[in-house]
Amino acid sequence: MKKLMIYGATGYVGRMATDYAVAQGLDVVIAGRSHDKLRALAAQLDVPYRVFSPHAPTTQCLEGIGVLVNFAGPFARTADALMWLCIKAGVDYLDITAEINVYRLAEQLGDEAVGARVMLLPGVGWDVVPTDCLAVHVARRVKYPQSLNIALQVAGSMSRGSALSVSEIVGAGLLARIDGALLSTPDAQPRHFDFGDGQELCVPLSFGDLVTGWHSTGIPNIAMFVHFSGDPLPDGDLSKIPEGPNAQQREAHRARAVAEVTGADGTVARSVIETVNGYTYTPIAAMEAARQVLNGVRRPGFETPAKLLGGSFAESIGGTTITDY
Repeated sequence: MKKLMIYGATGYVGRMATDYAVAQGLDVVIAGRSHDKLRALAAQLDVPYRVFSPHAPTTQCLEGIGVLVNFAGPFARTADALMWLCIKAGVDYLDITAEINVYRLAEQLGDEAVGARVMLLPGVGWDVVPTDCLAVHVARRVKYPQSLNIALQVAGSMSRGSALSVSEIVGAGLLARIDGALLSTPDAQPRHFDFGDGQELCVPLSFGDLVTGWHSTGIPNIAMFVHFSGDPLPDGDLSKIPEGPNAQQREAHRARAVAEVTGADGTVARSVIETVNGYTYTPIAAMEAARQVLNGVRRPGFETPAKLLGGSFAESIGGTTITDY
């Protein structure tokens, strides 16, 4: 069996994913741009490592690799080059991004990937695994679903990588899916959602679910929102904020999302998914997704977590529950 490559293994989430993968006995190669950090981590965990930049690689960098999972954000700076590298090398590509432009890119490269028999599966973390699976779950509760609204609750402090990625998401502008088309919606307004403890004001933001939700459910009208219940998005030099919350901070803040689907007859169904903290959930979900892909659960081209792995995949991660309203 070919090996799993964790690119960005020495980063905040990448390191947690590497620890989990090694503990689970996965055949891992760690990779990234920092020779010193990779060498130290490889020695500590007794795993091989490879050093290369996404922008100056060769297909030899992926020799013997079956799946590459990209943890190196912001993904607007790494995903394009690594997707193309995987297509050329015949390696399946996964990542943990929420940045919508990465999903749009993967969608655009779908035909190239099919031709190379390579799968492009962005978003195997939090977001979009829980929200994509939740969308599929709620869509089944109404007849002829016509619209989907998803809201994320971001609790506690952000990691440095997440803050940088949110900057990319904000920079993409406000978008929504309207009658199947992804359109600019600069006048989109905040609205309230109930995550289980009462109404919370959520602001529109363009997450990757605007792409995945369309492919996973076929619902033609999709809008995304977010509620920051903890620290607001940091200002100033984002590179100077802490790498990420520690274990105690993660344990103090569980993650939740709500999805509302309206059917053709006006029926509205709402469900809430609650999981362990997103930074705890992501490395586990990403490695379990990679394990399944290595074991042959794959389809060439652009894929979404719920469509490929099933609507129950999100709940397979411990501490995850869905409540219907």
